[in-house]
Formats: sequence, structure tokens, C-alpha cells
Amino acid sequence: MQKSDYRLDKFLIETISDEPVLNCAIEDMDKAEKLGKKISFEPIWSDFRIIFERDPAAHNWLEVLFCYPGLHALWLHRIAHWLYECQISFFPRLISHIARFLTGIEIHPGAKIGKGVFIDHGMGVVIGETAIIGEYSLIYQGVTLGGTGKESGKRHPTLGKQTIIGAGAKILGNIHIGDRVRVGASSVVLRNVPSDSTVVGVPGRNISRTQNSPLYPLEHGKLPDLEGKAIISLLERVERAEKQLQSLTLQFQEQELKEQIQQKKSQAKEFKNENSRMKVSKTRTHKPELVTKEPPKCHITTAQKL
Repeated sequence: MQKSDYRLDKFLIETISDEPVLNCAIEDMDKAEKLGKKISFEPIWSDFRIIFERDPAAHNWLEVLFCYPGLHALWLHRIAHWLYECQISFFPRLISHIARFLTGIEIHPGAKIGKGVFIDHGMGVVIGETAIIGEYSLIYQGVTLGGTGKESGKRHPTLGKQTIIGAGAKILGNIHIGDRVRVGASSVVLRNVPSDSTVVGVPGRNISRTQNSPLYPLEHGKLPDLEGKAIISLLERVERAEKQLQSLTLQFQEQELKEQIQQKKSQAKEFKNENSRMKVSKTRTHKPELVTKEPPKCHITTAQKL
């Protein structure tokens, strides 16, 4: 037994001392270690537990286990992603296709999704191959994490931790969305967004930062209404402009009325002066005629004559 053990040890030492064999053994050990780390039930448990924290409609574990398509899509994706990392070509895409058929959520097997991610409702969600989603993110229905072209390599967005992506939002291209970012519904984000920011609009605009007062993740309804504020501001400006125009119109009408009155007064004064001048000129050109008075005639009757 001792001689056989010695020969076995000698054979192992000679075999391992060969450099190519040693490198292959080290690579196999690294792969085994990586696969051992990937095979973990912690993300699966986090995906299940986070639903009770994020969704007030979740009443019991049986309902969550069988009636939440977002949870089913994530669990199937984690299996497909593990197979994808093992460089298995067909079955990861098949699992992704089956998950899409069952849940309406399309997640490429190459996408990296952290633990505690919650896809609420989920219908129409599309997540690209090189997308990365941070831990404890919240994604609503109709969200697209897509690319902007046919370039190879990293071409999909990276989401930080605890991000909230509103319904129908589109995040396109190889951009980085910081931690605790809130993207409003139907927004289209095409540029990097710093952490603790709020993005709304088409294209998405960074409208506020809340570093000192972080909001609870479910308070996505407290996003500022930029369009409403802009419309109210425009209406106020129009109202002020109408008031100014009305006051200017009244002032112009009063000024015009005063000018008309002044003009009529001046015309009346000129007419009066003209009449007085005409009277003076008449008195100067026409001299008064001398009137001779005849003595009164005496009527003598015949009786008086006799």
C-alpha cells in the first residue's frame, strides 16, 4: 500500500508540474468556483420577499407564488442566465422564449439582474442582452431597456440600485442610470442620469435631485408635473398680458375721448372767434344812413277853412 501510494503521489506531482496541465486545472477550478457562486438561492428568496414590501396587494405567499408573472419571469431568467454563463447556446434562449410566452416579459438570458428586483404587472417589459439592473429596483409594465443600433458589445443601459422605472418608460443605449433614480412614466431617457435624480419627459430631462430627502420607493406619484407647471405659468402670463392690454386699451380710449373733446372745444372757440370777426368787419364796412324826419302833416278840413 505504501509503494502504491508513493507511486500515485509521484505521478500526481509529475502531472501537476506540467505547466499546460496546471493552467488548465487552475482554469477549471476558477470556473467551478464561479459556478458555485452563481448557484445561489439568495436572489430567488429576495425576489419573493421583496414583493410583500413593494406591493400592498400581496396578501399571502401562495398568491405571490402562483399569480405574479414578474416573479416567474425573474426566476426563469435566473436559470437561463446561469446556463448562458455556462456558454450553453440553445436552452437559455428557449427558456427566455417560454417565459415570454407565459408572462409577457422578454428578458434576454445575457442580462444581469441583481437581487430583490420587482417587475410589477410586467406586461410588455423588454430587457436587452447587455442590460444591467441593480439590486432592489422597481420596474413597471411597458418598460424597455434597449439599444440604439446594431453595434456589438455593451449597448444597453445600466441601472443603479433602488431605481424606479415608471410605466412605459424607454431607456435606450449604453447609458448609466445612477442609484435611487426615478424615471417618470412614458419618459424616453437617452443620456446618463446622476444618482438621486428625477427624470421625466421626451426626451428625458433631469428636473430635481433629492439627496437630502429621499422618498419612499413606492411614492412614484409624487413626481413633479413640469408640463402642468409650464401650462399654469403660461396661463398666468396670458392673464397678466390681457389685463395690461385691457388697461392700455382703456387708457387709449380715454386719451382719444379727451382729444376729441379738446378738438371740439377748439373748433367751437374758433367758430366763435370767426363770428366775432365777421361782426366787426360788417360794422366797419357798412356806415349808418341819416334819417330825416318830416314834420307831421296837418289835415285841415273844409269846415276849418271856412
